[in-house]
Amino acid sequence: MDDRDLPLNAVPDPDPAGREHDERRDSERIPIHLLVRDAALGGSFEAHEGNLGLGGVFFGGLHPPSGNRLEVRFLIPGTRQEVEAVGEVLRVSRNGQRFGAHVKFVDMPLASELAIARFLQDE
Repeated sequence: MDDRDLPLNAVPDPDPAGREHDERRDSERIPIHLLVRDAALGGSFEAHEGNLGLGGVFFGGLHPPSGNRLEVRFLIPGTRQEVEAVGEVLRVSRNGQRFGAHVKFVDMPLASELAIARFLQDE
């Protein structure tokens, strides 16, 4: 695959290890299993691996357009509490042949936000 095959909103990730991005983050990121679907299209949720931070998630495999709204569901690790949230795609990155969506939470119950914050603080 060359750059002509990329979605218009995908950009090569200049720092695939995430070091540059980690310096800007206010919270830790933890690995997570999540379910994702396009809010406008509906349909079934698709399983993805990614990571969770206080303000959003990153997951690999899809390359939705920037600005798209996605519905996400996941369990906070070590609990039975399921979080349902709506996120907005900030950007899509590419590392070799793989794509990843960077998603910011835009609609999430306060109780879920607090549960994520407590979990990240304890990690």
